[in-house]
Amino acid sequence: MDTNPVIELLGRRLRLAVIGGGPGSFIGAMHRAAARLDDRYELVAGVLSSDPERSRAAAISIGITPERAYADADALFASESQRQDGADVVAIMTPNDSHHRYALGALRAGFDVICDKPITNTLAEAADVVDAVADTGLVFCLTHNYTGYPMVRQARAMVADGQLGEIQLVQVEYVQGGKAAERDPDPDGELPWRYDPVRGGPSLVMGDIGTHAHNLARFVTGLEVSAVAAEVGHIVPNRLVDDYAGALLRFDNGARGSFWVTQAAAGVENCLRLRVSGVRGTLEWMQETPTQLVFRPVGAPAQIRTPNGPGTLPLATRASRIVKGHPEGFHEGFANLYSDAAEAIAARRAGVEADPLALHFPTADDGYRGVAFVEAAIASSSAGGAWTVLDPGLD
Repeated sequence: MDTNPVIELLGRRLRLAVIGGGPGSFIGAMHRAAARLDDRYELVAGVLSSDPERSRAAAISIGITPERAYADADALFASESQRQDGADVVAIMTPNDSHHRYALGALRAGFDVICDKPITNTLAEAADVVDAVADTGLVFCLTHNYTGYPMVRQARAMVADGQLGEIQLVQVEYVQGGKAAERDPDPDGELPWRYDPVRGGPSLVMGDIGTHAHNLARFVTGLEVSAVAAEVGHIVPNRLVDDYAGALLRFDNGARGSFWVTQAAAGVENCLRLRVSGVRGTLEWMQETPTQLVFRPVGAPAQIRTPNGPGTLPLATRASRIVKGHPEGFHEGFANLYSDAAEAIAARRAGVEADPLALHFPTADDGYRGVAFVEAAIASSSAGGAWTVLDPGLD
């Protein structure tokens, strides 16, 4: 990333507005850092809280000028769409139930969109966003940030290159321990949004980390989950929300898979792990050692691929900023999505074709398939683990 394609195409950085991610928000800080890392954006406007006064104060505290520190999203859309120097892109990092409204509002006002996952809480809402993206021709990037890691992209490229042959088996897990001893809020009090199924979605664990695991398996293999047999529920007794899901998977090429996610594995930190086996070998990757991709070819010793090391393919090379042997991780992977989306947005605005290597970020279509997976898993679990076919609505 020696050059800045956004400035080359537009003569300036993209102007970014943010909705959400205010005081105390971990993910808000991550989004803003990702936007800054490769110098593709300048932050010009924002709504950082549902409370108008807190929103203005928070926006000013991160360098947004007072007149562009808005009280609500509608005011931001109305004002920024009319300014000569108005925002180009809106980034959404709010509770899940508001993604649908803000994404549609931004797209209809002419803004390209970067949105935190899941895209929406329901499949019908996800379809609305997919349709709006198609109608407007604007760019929509969904921040499944693990797809930005260099060795995840190396795995995708190796599969696409045929180095594993026909894919036969896929195992994916996302295991956390943060809720193993966490006390649930008082059910008779005001629930935090993640604990409220109307705001947080029908399954906390599936919306929070299950969509990441599903997306990772799809991203690397290029396959779609066609059917699922699942159990979704909670491990911690009397818990208000789901903290566990396990499933068997069938893929559209006939491959079989397994999936399990939990936030109640005591002592575990953030273990996202993927194993993909084809007729020629197996790939293994784990988020807690993100710079190592293990390749086990048939009839040969295991190999460890690293960023910018021997055998690195162009898609992974593009995602690495520094020389081999230096670690890159969460911030850099997140920034790769922002930078790829920026290049696609700038190319659209300049009326030219984007570099194909910039077009590997998750889109609204990916978000739709994630929600379809969540709904199918819940339906399967409700039916005692019966095999349930995923909604094929985008086919």
